[in-house]
Amino acid sequence: MISAGDFRNGVTFEEDGQVLQVVEFQHVKPGKGAAFVRTKTKNVITGAVVEKSYNPTAKFPTAYIERKDMEYSYADGDLYYFMDQETYDMIPINKSEVGDNFKFVKENMICKILSYKGKVFGVEPPTFVELTVSHTEPGFAGNTATNATKPATLETGCEIRVPLFINEGEVIRIDTRTGEYMERA
Repeated sequence: MISAGDFRNGVTFEEDGQVLQVVEFQHVKPGKGAAFVRTKTKNVITGAVVEKSYNPTAKFPTAYIERKDMEYSYADGDLYYFMDQETYDMIPINKSEVGDNFKFVKENMICKILSYKGKVFGVEPPTFVELTVSHTEPGFAGNTATNATKPATLETGCEIRVPLFINEGEVIRIDTRTGEYMERA
């Protein structure tokens, strides 16, 4: 059990049958009236974000989310197959649970599989990935101000914006949280 007064960023708890994670919290002690905890919580299964206030003495059961490293093997239609590193079991995960930033993952990359009570609800790709630029137009330096970019297609098929000096065949590092170019690898 965890009380609302002990909330910190990243804490997960159960409320009304839903698994919530604290995104932001603030302990408020008004001059008049009782203290309370103002929170912004995210439902870890649906992704919905809600702002709510709690009494600091309110208690909730702690939710333990399992994060397990698994290797992405291949995709077959709407199913993505991941291999457990210890048991070598193949686990299929539906396309709806992998998320948008999965477009930066190629085969044999290690991802974190998020599950609660055995039910998989999300896949976290590595924070930084190195991918090869498969197609981009040549960049022309000229009358540009600062931060001139051009579109580039990566080996996984996704498209991002890169600086003008990046050419086809180069390996670049990408932040999967934002989908932005970081540097040459």
